[in-house]
Amino acid sequence: MKRSLLPFALIPALAVLPACRADETVGGYGAAERVWRLESIDGAAFSARATLTFPEPGKIAGQAPCNRYFGPMTVPYPWFDAGQVASTRMACPDLTSESKFLKALSEMSLSEVSGDVLLLSNDAGRTMVFKAE
Repeated sequence: MKRSLLPFALIPALAVLPACRADETVGGYGAAERVWRLESIDGAAFSARATLTFPEPGKIAGQAPCNRYFGPMTVPYPWFDAGQVASTRMACPDLTSESKFLKALSEMSLSEVSGDVLLLSNDAGRTMVFKAE
C-alpha cells in the first residue's frame, strides 16, 4: 500500500495559518485606522480631551489631556492590556485629568468594538467609553 505524503506536506502550512491574521488585538478587530475620543470613565463624562489609536499592529498611542502616550498592545481580542504605557513629560494645568485617564487605561482588561463605539472594561466593573472621531 502506497501512502501519500500530502498530509505531511500540509503540516507546515497549517502551522502558519494562525499567523495569517496580521493583528489579533483589538486594533485588528475594528479599532485600527480610527481616532477614539474618550467620552466617559465609569459612567461620568470626561471633559478633557483624551484619545486612543492603534497606529500599527501590536501598538497603542494617543493624546492624554497633557501628553502623548504610546505602548504595546499584544493581547488578543477581546482582551486589552495597556500596562506598559510610556508618555512624554510636559506640564499642563490638567495633570489631574491626565492621571485619571492613564490610571483607568492601565486598569482595563477587556475591549469591545461596536460601530463607532469602543468600550474598555475590567472585572471590577470599571468602564471607559470611546467614540470614533
